[in-house]
Amino acid sequence: MNALTLRLLGAAGAIALIAGATSARAVDMEVTHWWTSGGEAAAVAEFAKAYDALGGGDKWVDGAIGGSGDVARPIIISRIKGGKPMGATMLNTGSDANELIKAGLMLDLTELAEKEGWKSFIRPAKILDNCVVDGHVYCVPVNIHSAQWLWTNRHVFEDNGMTPPANFSELVADAPKLQAAGVQPLSAANGWPINLMMDAIMIGVGGVDLTTSIYRDRNVEAASGPEMHKVFEAMDGARKLIDPNTIVAQWNEATGLVIEGKAAGNVMGDWAQGEFQVANKVAGKDYDCLPGLGFFPVLDTGGDSFFFPKTNDPEMTRAQLKLASMMVSKSVQVSFNLKKGSLPIRGDVDLAAANACMQKGIEILKDPKNIMPAVIQMIDRDSNDQIRDLRNEFFTNPDMSIDEAQKQFVEIIKSAKPL
Repeated sequence: MNALTLRLLGAAGAIALIAGATSARAVDMEVTHWWTSGGEAAAVAEFAKAYDALGGGDKWVDGAIGGSGDVARPIIISRIKGGKPMGATMLNTGSDANELIKAGLMLDLTELAEKEGWKSFIRPAKILDNCVVDGHVYCVPVNIHSAQWLWTNRHVFEDNGMTPPANFSELVADAPKLQAAGVQPLSAANGWPINLMMDAIMIGVGGVDLTTSIYRDRNVEAASGPEMHKVFEAMDGARKLIDPNTIVAQWNEATGLVIEGKAAGNVMGDWAQGEFQVANKVAGKDYDCLPGLGFFPVLDTGGDSFFFPKTNDPEMTRAQLKLASMMVSKSVQVSFNLKKGSLPIRGDVDLAAANACMQKGIEILKDPKNIMPAVIQMIDRDSNDQIRDLRNEFFTNPDMSIDEAQKQFVEIIKSAKPL
């Protein structure tokens, strides 16, 4: 074989390589989620920007579904089961996704997770464990969210000659003075936000052991016992702080009342700080954030995760894996979570730019004793929805007694399905 032939073969090989490199069809990656508030939109924009910047022509197509997870989840699940899946979707781990996984409708990410060593940098380990079904990885955790935070407007208290509360009990004690000043002591939104507040009170008043015993272990004796009765008494105290006519439709509206100074406090997850950031408010100066409602530091291992419906299109699969890899990358973990108000799932990133509330969360996360499972990871969706409906009725109906609410709660726990 002469030199000319070798050069021609080399050129042909180079052309083949180039052709192979450029033969991939660009994909429009529809990503469904229910992030529609100001802070959430700012955060998801970081994902979109980073994905489009990867090159190759693949594009993020935003599929935001308005309303809430309660609205979005049935739509997402219906599309996947109906054979019209999106490229990627936000979905809760646990019972929400397991049915789809067991039906063979979700992409197995195990090979990618092992190649990139997700186990070595995702912390705590429970975060990745939530994505594992039968030994295989099926989702990408993108952040750590905790629901047990009390958010207060510092100016509301200081302007009325009061000291900002250090915990939820102090806020309750301040209620008469706040009401006299024309300020709602507490804001609330319909649906799951009330349930979230009740769970936060349950953890803050009853403790982690009581909460996990009831939700995870289905401890009916604990659910009907005196400690849980004290929790319902605290819930009763909370409902007396809120005029049902002031309950708003969406969680971010309730948070907005605190930002505007119309309400003194709101119980909401750490994603609320995204709203404070969009409003240019400074933690420790304009507002305070109290994890565990100020009673004790605690974070649950909740968070947002993305799943990838299985497809027969190899180019879509390629683009899906590309997106999954990007979501756990160092730079994107920082940019996304700084806007979202959540903590990154990586323990090896620089969070020097994190605000005071995020720094509190980072410190709490360092001690495994401060970490508990999210409620939806301990109890099935149907039972969780029943508890939500019960608590919303209890919260808005002053005629429902503490004893009646606890009795119905016990019956739900008795019939809860194992995960």
